[in-house]
Amino acid sequence: MTNQIFESNQQTGKFTLADFFARIYALVGMGIAVSAIVAFLTLTVFADNISAILTGNSWVLFLFWILEMGLVLVATPLAAKNSPMALPVFIGFSALNGFTLSFTLAYYDLGSIGIAFAITAVMFFALSIFGKTTKRDLSGMGKAMFTALIGIIIASVINLFIGSSGINFLLSILSVLVFSGLIAWDNQKIETIYNRAGGDVTDGWAISMALSLYLDFINLFIVILRIFGIGGSRD
Repeated sequence: MTNQIFESNQQTGKFTLADFFARIYALVGMGIAVSAIVAFLTLTVFADNISAILTGNSWVLFLFWILEMGLVLVATPLAAKNSPMALPVFIGFSALNGFTLSFTLAYYDLGSIGIAFAITAVMFFALSIFGKTTKRDLSGMGKAMFTALIGIIIASVINLFIGSSGINFLLSILSVLVFSGLIAWDNQKIETIYNRAGGDVTDGWAISMALSLYLDFINLFIVILRIFGIGGSRD
């Protein structure tokens, strides 16, 4: 295909595993960069709008969250079909997520955000290397982590009504473990997908895996910020 995101080997017509990993991580990096830029602009240029939404129009933020979840649901089948729209939707989702993320970042000072991001980046790359190099099959652990994530989401919703700081802290710790496991598993899945396809992987697969890893990174960052940013939160 002449419009593919990255070039295939001219002799085999297939991507190497290294090419596949490189493209996925380029997309993850692009998604994080887009989110960071949008969050920064929202927090600086549109700071007054954030304050207005948080104090009197929180329903607007709720609508953006719904739209964000809708984009994830749209991006997944588009990627599976190797649609040319998959990449624009991924970028759009990253931008929207940067906007909604800014409402969380607004509660923390720059130092706490920087420390949380650095910790997340180190953990992400360490777990990625582990997932890529380990000989142990992580599929069972990955499925368990996904099940645990559903439980954490349900418990978090319940805790919105209870308002327990202790439960919230415990859920944050468990979330770190869950997303750590998912990062390792998703990295192992990349090679599994590549091998099952005999190297005949499409751009859609790259975008699909990039979306998974992007979500792993962002969610790990949020829970680490909540844990280590307690002392640096804004009043």
